[in-house]
Amino acid sequence: MTTLTFAIPSGIEWIVYLIVIDVILGIVAAIVKKEFRLGKLAKFMGIPVLGYVFGYVVLANVLGASYLTCAALCLIVLALIGSILNNLGKLGLKVPDWLKK
Repeated sequence: MTTLTFAIPSGIEWIVYLIVIDVILGIVAAIVKKEFRLGKLAKFMGIPVLGYVFGYVVLANVLGASYLTCAALCLIVLALIGSILNNLGKLGLKVPDWLKK
């Protein structure tokens, strides 16, 4: 019988930290704008969050420490930073136009 094992890849903690920051800022922005809906939070937590975390874990375990894994981590981090900046913009922070594109 074959045992399936996998390791938690390095870099996953950054994804989790950024997701937590993004969710908190998103909730605060929605409350401030009086747009908070629990259903929206559930949809966000379902596909994007689990996709980022599980997708990266699977990719890192299948490919190991490769350039593609590093590129995937960078893209995920950049997407999360973009979402955080978007939420900060909803809270009134001026975000430069070139960052919004």
